[in-house]
Amino acid sequence: MVSCTLRVLVALLVTTVAPALAQQYELGPDSKVQASVPRGKITKHVWTSEIFPGTVRDYWVYVPAQYSSSEPAAVMVFQDGQVLVSTENGRMMTPIVLDNLIHQGRMPVTIGIFIPPGVLPARGADQRERYNRSFEYDGLGDRYARFLLEEILPEAGKDYNLTDDPNLRGIGGLSSGGICAFTAAWNRPDAFRRVLSFIGSYVNLRGGQIYPSLIRKSEPKPLRVFLQDGKNDQNIYSGSWWIANQSMAAALKYAGYDLQWVVGDEGHNQRHPRAILPDALTWLWRDWEKPIEASKTVGERQYVQMFLDPGEDWEVVSSGHEFTEGPAIAPNGDVYFTDLRVSKIWRIDAGGEVSLFKDKTHRANGLMFAPDGNLYACQGESKRLVRYGLDGNEEVVANASGCNDLVVTAKGDIYFTDPANGKVWLIQDGKMPRVVVEGPESPADVQAGPVRPNGVLVSPDQSLLIVADYRSKWTWSYQILGDGSVGNGQAFYRLETSDSSSVSRADGMTVDSEGYLYVATDSGLQVCDQPGRVVAIISKPQPGALSNVVFAGPGLSTLYATAGDKVFRRKMRRKGVLPWKPVQPPVPGL
Repeated sequence: MVSCTLRVLVALLVTTVAPALAQQYELGPDSKVQASVPRGKITKHVWTSEIFPGTVRDYWVYVPAQYSSSEPAAVMVFQDGQVLVSTENGRMMTPIVLDNLIHQGRMPVTIGIFIPPGVLPARGADQRERYNRSFEYDGLGDRYARFLLEEILPEAGKDYNLTDDPNLRGIGGLSSGGICAFTAAWNRPDAFRRVLSFIGSYVNLRGGQIYPSLIRKSEPKPLRVFLQDGKNDQNIYSGSWWIANQSMAAALKYAGYDLQWVVGDEGHNQRHPRAILPDALTWLWRDWEKPIEASKTVGERQYVQMFLDPGEDWEVVSSGHEFTEGPAIAPNGDVYFTDLRVSKIWRIDAGGEVSLFKDKTHRANGLMFAPDGNLYACQGESKRLVRYGLDGNEEVVANASGCNDLVVTAKGDIYFTDPANGKVWLIQDGKMPRVVVEGPESPADVQAGPVRPNGVLVSPDQSLLIVADYRSKWTWSYQILGDGSVGNGQAFYRLETSDSSSVSRADGMTVDSEGYLYVATDSGLQVCDQPGRVVAIISKPQPGALSNVVFAGPGLSTLYATAGDKVFRRKMRRKGVLPWKPVQPPVPGL
């Protein structure tokens, strides 16, 4: 069963017609056995996966002669392991290259793990196996990285002392194995930081064509990337490999990554990669004692650097909570936030001191200060909207079943979201709440209104009501009318979503003085310009939930973010606005 898959894969990688007048890519001495170089040991193993349910694969572990269990070894993972582990004539000769480079000190002592794609065995002789290569390799989520980190590396770690330092972990492959390597590191730079990609499939097999855009928008990650392709690579239904790899190289260069881009004239085969493998690994592992860091000096034209102070990163302000939410700026500049699950509201003063403001808040969630100087809150447990004086005294404003997040305008109008019922409500002049936005009857009709309205905000000049939809990739913009109702709604802001879901998990939001919208999502803090386009994605402070953000601090130029059990802050190049002081943003570039 597995051997059939390997024959198909080998044919894919080696049977492309060579272009006319091709360069001759000969193997150098580093790809050949040297009598004076000690040989590493290769062992074969079998694995049945749970992350890719029921799939079976052989895999191989290469251990260099210099390995000692007393020192953690660096790790290099290779996709299509049955091809790259082979030292037969015409193959990649990877173990021989590793022997030579480690012996020469051009690589650290490195354990190689060579993994083929999985196959789901057929139940009978008259049935066909399910081949998992494209599903595992071409998909864009973190599933394959989890497969390595939760299954393969722990299993290999039972026999060998493997490093858990991401700086000493590399991953590489050819074709779909190349994009797989990049995807693993892109999703988990905390686990892999060196990427080797030969003839990578950055085309629309399973959405890989989006990477150049994501690289340009996203805050740079601590990755080093070796990228190779040939001018005669394949051009099929899913795209042109040559054009796609050029786009990848241009995007990585634009975003300031440590990149080596090597161009050849071969097609979709191993000839060029095989010849340059020693040089590629040497470049990838150079100065391995020094940590690979994200670029902070990329040119000003990259949008994300328009927002970030290059000398600053996220820092923890408060920790040890259950689930933080609802950051709000007070008139004196203090920041208030909720610890939702334990019903507490905390305060951060200008000096960064954290103190308890209110206990037993009935699971207060969204917070917002208003022109009257009071703190307004949605109480999920009591199903009320309340306000607190600065002395902590509580007063009920209205019964508000489903109240999740809120915004109070300069006029004192209160809008709050009701995610469970797909509604946004308005409270005016102490009157009963009335519905101003109602989602679609069918959750599938995401263009008819927000399915699960979550975060809510007004534009800097308070002319527009902005509503985040947790259950789709759209954030809505409505015009606020004279009586406080809203109209002319559009699914205006198109957010980026992960490969595993079309759900953005859009939550809390804030705006800056130039009209840019910051949306807390599952994919990071997405920054949208006034015309509704995502122009930058700021990395989350930590894995997991990113629930809400607000500008505060001196000059309103510090961004506070609630994320899981902590509150973080980060100095920015932009400044926010106060909810009770409308500001007209500049005319946007269209």
